[in-house]
Amino acid sequence: MTENTNKQLHPALQFIIFISLTIAVIGGGYLIGAAMVVGLYGVNILMDIARLNLNNPNAVNGLWVVQIVSTTIPILAASIIFARLVVKNQREYLKTSFNFPGLLLVIVFFVMLISSPLIEYLSNINQQLQLPHFLDGVQRWMRETEDEAQRLTAVLLQMKTIQSMIFKLLVVGLLTAIVEEFMFRGCMQTIFIKWTGNLHAAIWITAVLFSTFHMEFFGFLPRLLLGVLFGYFVAWSGSIWTSVWAHFLNNGTAVVVSYLYQNKMIKFNPDDQHVFNYAGYLFSLIIVLFLLYLYRYTVMAKEKAPVL
Repeated sequence: MTENTNKQLHPALQFIIFISLTIAVIGGGYLIGAAMVVGLYGVNILMDIARLNLNNPNAVNGLWVVQIVSTTIPILAASIIFARLVVKNQREYLKTSFNFPGLLLVIVFFVMLISSPLIEYLSNINQQLQLPHFLDGVQRWMRETEDEAQRLTAVLLQMKTIQSMIFKLLVVGLLTAIVEEFMFRGCMQTIFIKWTGNLHAAIWITAVLFSTFHMEFFGFLPRLLLGVLFGYFVAWSGSIWTSVWAHFLNNGTAVVVSYLYQNKMIKFNPDDQHVFNYAGYLFSLIIVLFLLYLYRYTVMAKEKAPVL
């Protein structure tokens, strides 16, 4: 495929190819992961994982194998394959350049810190979601899916030692951040920018897909906000690493706080969604908007700076 044919490949077709490739690689990864679990722990453990019977420690270990081999690594592989072999433009679709002001990482840190009340507010709104009566079946399915996802998360984030916490910080915090940002803010957001011709539309569409991807409907709004923030971080800086940093801060904080709470080092319950009041929500909104302005201003100042 030449550079000219790349330019003629419609973004809609790019999207279809990317999704198809991702599904195919995940399918292959699941077969490999399942075979590894059977080889390491036996077929009964694989059945326990399928039934979500995770009382056996080997079932939890097997779940980690399946999670990493069938989902995490395949999504990363699909994004790289698509960027390098399909569109043949890794620079544009993965945005791995480090050519951005270091101050942006500091601003991102404070955005993620100050946005906590906003995340809580949106989460509380989301938890009150009530569908019409004739959709009771859908509502029950959404709640069951949410409860199942939360139970899996609770099992995967059980940490009794510092070594366990570090492992999960690297996998859940860092690796997941890299994988999901390559997929969404790298490939998908670039595709939608080309498809819609509108940066803002592309960021919001990608954020909707990002939130939907996690299949946690009662956490849809806070994850949508995170997706929008990550999207602007990348769009304005031109680098995927700004959103990877933000994503890592979000996930890594959850891992560390969970470890501290489980081991009774802090009293703050990470599942508590009633920490802030309306004044805190308003303050959070104002400061986050200011920090986003500062982020954009920092990028524009660098672009206007004379080359020495």
